[in-house]
Amino acid sequence: RVQPVESGGGSVQAGGSLRLSCSASGYIYCMGWFRHAPGKEREGVAVILVGSGNTYYADSVKGRFTISRDNAKNTLYLQMNSLKPEDTSMYFCAARRRSGAYCSRFSEPDFGYWGQGIQVTVSS
Repeated sequence: RVQPVESGGGSVQAGGSLRLSCSASGYIYCMGWFRHAPGKEREGVAVILVGSGNTYYADSVKGRFTISRDNAKNTLYLQMNSLKPEDTSMYFCAARRRSGAYCSRFSEPDFGYWGQGIQVTVSS
């Protein structure tokens, strides 16, 4: 079942860490994390190609966030370190089943499966 289900959000102080998880099974070509804060457009955070393990990040999180996937557990992770108040957002896990798209573009229409979202709050 491809339908992603997120877990692991919460509240943390600036400089702290959180790890998000997302379970999704079935054949998947790529998965990603997006975030949407009130008053802002949804933005891509990180993407991983499931087969090759290649990863791509938004400039705003490079060096702080790490995306990974445990294929045996069908679970996607987002390790978030050195969190900033501006990282406060609803985070969404997304999956694409077929190849044929450049997942690194962080284009929402390329991802056909979305989780319900999970809140991350970073206080200063």
